[in-house]
Amino acid sequence: MHDKTLAELGRGLADKQFSAEELTRALLARIERLDPQLNSFISVTGELALSQAKAADARRAAGESGALLGLPIAHKDLFCTQGIRTSCGSKMLDNFKAPYDASVVARLAAAGTVTLGKTNMDEFAMGSGNESSYYGPVKNPWNPAHVPGGSSGGSAAAVAARLLPAATGTDTGGSIRQPAALTNLTGLKPTYGRVSRWGMIAYASSLDQGGPLARTAEDCALLLQGMAGFDDKDSTSVDQPVPDYRASLNDSLEGLRIGLPKEYFGAGLDPRIADRVMAAVEELKKLGASVKEISLPNMQHAIPAYYVIAPAEASSNLSRFDGVRFGYRCENPSNLEDLYKRSRGEGFGAEVKRRIMVGAYALSAGYYDAYYLQAQKIRRLIKNDFIAAFKDVDLILGPTTPNPAWKIGAKGDDPVAAYLEDIYTITANLAGLPGISMPGGFVDGLPVGVQLLAPYFQEARLLNVAHRYQQVSDWHQQTPAGY
Repeated sequence: MHDKTLAELGRGLADKQFSAEELTRALLARIERLDPQLNSFISVTGELALSQAKAADARRAAGESGALLGLPIAHKDLFCTQGIRTSCGSKMLDNFKAPYDASVVARLAAAGTVTLGKTNMDEFAMGSGNESSYYGPVKNPWNPAHVPGGSSGGSAAAVAARLLPAATGTDTGGSIRQPAALTNLTGLKPTYGRVSRWGMIAYASSLDQGGPLARTAEDCALLLQGMAGFDDKDSTSVDQPVPDYRASLNDSLEGLRIGLPKEYFGAGLDPRIADRVMAAVEELKKLGASVKEISLPNMQHAIPAYYVIAPAEASSNLSRFDGVRFGYRCENPSNLEDLYKRSRGEGFGAEVKRRIMVGAYALSAGYYDAYYLQAQKIRRLIKNDFIAAFKDVDLILGPTTPNPAWKIGAKGDDPVAAYLEDIYTITANLAGLPGISMPGGFVDGLPVGVQLLAPYFQEARLLNVAHRYQQVSDWHQQTPAGY
C-alpha cells in the first residue's frame, strides 16, 4: 500500500480493497521501522491516527464518500494540533501542546484525513536544508549524507521515502518547492491568502503560506482542495471561491505561452540542471506550449531584499517567546531581565538568533529607512516585473534550485551560501504568486526540480501543466533505493 499515491489510495478505499485502519497500521509500522534512519518525524501520533482511521471507516460504512476520507497525511510541526506537541523544531517549544487546531489541520480533519504525526523542520522554518532543527537534521532518502531541503524537509523526506503519501508544508521563501525539488516530489506554494495561516506559527507573516507536498500533481490538487478557502480568523485570507482543482488536470496545453527568464539561466546554475529544465521545456512544447525568453530585471535584488524583510518580520513575531506565557523557561531566573535573556538565549538555536539580530537591526530607528524601507521598495519592483511578464506569457518556467542537494554540514560555516539556494524561489513569496516544483530528473543520482510560476490564484493552471508533464515523464515514479 505504501507504493500507492494519495489518489490511488482513495480509489482503493472507495473500492473496499482495504480499510483506513489497515492502511494506517501498515504505514505506522513502516514509519517505526524506517524513520530512525531519516529523522523525518518529531512526533508520531499513533493513537490519534487509529482513532481517526476507525472514524473514517465508520463514515464510509454510513455512506460517505469524501475524496480525502481515510487518507493518511502528516503535518509540518508548525501547524498547531490540539493536545499534541507543536514544537516548530525548536527547544523553545519542545514542551508546548497547542490548545487548538490550526485551520488547515481542522479542515483536513473534517474532510476525514488521518494524521500520522508531525514532521521535522528547520527551527521556526528558518533554513534551507533542515539542519537547524533542535531534533537533529533530516536525511535525504536519495542519499542520507545529503540534506532533503528546508524548511519542510521532514515532510518531504517522509513522502519521498514512501512513509506516507502526502504531507503539509509551509513556504516562506521556497520551503515547499525547494525540498520537493531535492527529494523528487511535487510541491505547491499557493497564492498568498489562498490557504489560512491561522494556527500556523509565524516566521514572516507577509511571506508564509501553507501548501501540499506529494508525489504527483494530482495528489497536490487533492490535498489543496481540502486546505484552501477563506477563513475569517485570518485577516490575510482572501475571500475568493475555490475551484475544483482536479477538474482541469487533463486540460489541453495547446496555445499555452511559457516564459523563460534569462536571469534564471546565468552564472550560478549547475549546467546539468539547466539541461534537465530544457528537456522538460521540450516535452511541454510537444504538448502544445510555446516558449519565449523574458526578463525579470530586478531578480538580482531578491536575496538581499528577502533577507531584510523576512528577518525583520521574524524578529517581531518571535518576540512573543519570552519565557513568560508558554514555551521554554530558564531555571531560577534572578529577575525579569534575566528571565528574558536566558530563556531566549537557551531556547533559540544559532540560525534563529542570527535572523532575529539581523531583523532587529534592520528595524532599528537609525536603519529602518536605509534597509527595511528600501527592501519593501525592491519587493514592489519585483512584483511589477511579474505583472509585466504575465502580460506576454501564461506561466514562467525555470529551475527550482541552482544545485542538487548538498551534503549535511557543507554550508554550516557559510549561511549566505545556503541562502543563495533560494534564489529562484523567493521571488514568488515576495510577490505573493503561486508556484509549483515538479520532478525533472537527476544529477549525480540526486533529484532536481522544474519550477512553474503563475499569476495570482492560477493554482489550477500550475497543477494542470505539472499533471500533463507527469503523463509523459516518469521521474515522479522513481523511488529511492531501499524504500
